Amino acid sequence: MTLTRLRLFFREPGAVFWTFGFPLLLTVALGAAFRNRPPEPVAVGVESAQLFETLQRDEGLRVQLFLEDADARRALRTAKVGLVVLPGPPITYLFDPTRPESRLARALADAALHPRGPPATVDLPVTAPGSRYVDFLIPGLIGMNIMSSGMWGIGYVVVEMRTRKLLKRLVATPMSRAQFLTSFVMMRALFLFLELPVLLGFGWLTFRVGVAGSLPLLLGVAVLGALAFSGLGLLVASRAQNTQTVTGLINLVMLPMFVGSGVFFSTARFPEAAQPFLRLLPLTALNDAMRAIMIDGAGPSGVLGPVALLAGIAAISFALALRFFRWR
Repeated sequence: MTLTRLRLFFREPGAVFWTFGFPLLLTVALGAAFRNRPPEPVAVGVESAQLFETLQRDEGLRVQLFLEDADARRALRTAKVGLVVLPGPPITYLFDPTRPESRLARALADAALHPRGPPATVDLPVTAPGSRYVDFLIPGLIGMNIMSSGMWGIGYVVVEMRTRKLLKRLVATPMSRAQFLTSFVMMRALFLFLELPVLLGFGWLTFRVGVAGSLPLLLGVAVLGALAFSGLGLLVASRAQNTQTVTGLINLVMLPMFVGSGVFFSTARFPEAAQPFLRLLPLTALNDAMRAIMIDGAGPSGVLGPVALLAGIAAISFALALRFFRWR
């Protein structure tokens, strides 16, 4: 019986993948993201050309000059800089004390501006919405949920219907393949109108994570993401004969995006050589667009690139699924 159980285990691709493949791939991906490397420069914003020249000499700082105070505060709020240095006297440090990189930026700026002794400066702590980790995390979790629902809620269900011979019975009906597959896509898009308000409402009530941009635009991007992953779900299910096969295919498609699309940490942690490939992942485009709207308040022009990528993936994946789909 022991040998029988072992043989059955190794005949299940999904079980073998999650036991051996997933830990190894996750180790490689996280090892590449959090590899040993020299400290990165800390982003600092200044509103004075003189301060800009002084701080720019420090290799540990990446300095940006802002001509308007509103632009500098917006960069701090959206975590594009960790510290804003206001000209004096006295020199004022505007930063979020809950962020470790902000405290580090303050210490480095202090050392660069006053190398000979304690400076006469004023700290102005600001806890700005959009600069917290949870503000970064919530859009990524929403994007991951949209991906999982599209892949598992459509891909797995279609193959299960094929396994139970339900698809075979539909051959005798006047319904076409296009109508059958479109019904899944439309169902997923309509369900998002119920799903997204719940997720956004929970984020607001629990962590005060709001939407700085347009809610209709955010909803449109989410629907487009749902269409893209619905198309991918239909594509992986178009020829799969059993649930074990489609489980392996779904995991194969989702794993690179689960790790490399910036759900839990920024994609900037990966090597530069991997960045072009990560930008082509649909979940990366969805997460970037949702964060731009929720945190930066971006408009349609600000999310044009990710939206075009999602639209292209949705159209191509659905066309391929329609081409390769088989009832039996």
